[in-house]
Amino acid sequence: MNTYQVIVKELEALSDKEKALGIQRFFKTGKGEYGDGDVFYGVSVPQQRLIAKKYVAHSEVATIISLLDSPIHEQRLTGIFILIQKFNADLKKNNAEQWITLYLSKTKCINNWDLVDSSAHLILGKWLENKDRSILYDLANSTLLWDNRIAIVANLHFIRNNDFTDIFKLSKIMFTHKHDLIHKATGWMLREVWKKKPQKVEES
Repeated sequence: MNTYQVIVKELEALSDKEKALGIQRFFKTGKGEYGDGDVFYGVSVPQQRLIAKKYVAHSEVATIISLLDSPIHEQRLTGIFILIQKFNADLKKNNAEQWITLYLSKTKCINNWDLVDSSAHLILGKWLENKDRSILYDLANSTLLWDNRIAIVANLHFIRNNDFTDIFKLSKIMFTHKHDLIHKATGWMLREVWKKKPQKVEES
């Protein structure tokens, strides 16, 4: 078996059908809901993190792509956890751009709020810290809901470093957005700014 198949086997061994049903309701997987059609094993996030850590050294680009392309939620999230570790390791070597390219090419697979919130600031936000951030505005103006949320949540990295410029600009773009997941993400980011500089939020 290749690494992807081994990871899948371990996730399947931890599956819990009853727990999966509850999680599917929580993540709005019903017809017409934002998570329409998403499928779960019922594996906890800590268990997925352990599996990602266990197999990161053996995971190639193809392994991560197979995980991200999966219809199973936990496969995609485990793939994201591996991608984050790969990105961080290569960032120290100034060789992380390949992971950014992969991440941005798979945003359609990062298709629930937990997948976005577990990755956007840790990958894209961290990468853009001292770079041109026009990609955030491209994502903000995308027709894909998850691109929009990535654009917002990536700002958590900047906010933690007292950089608030982009979140205020992006908040204005998102003001008329039709989906509450975007308003919730924007509100979350503005609360994080308020914790540091309440006057900045009140004046914006």
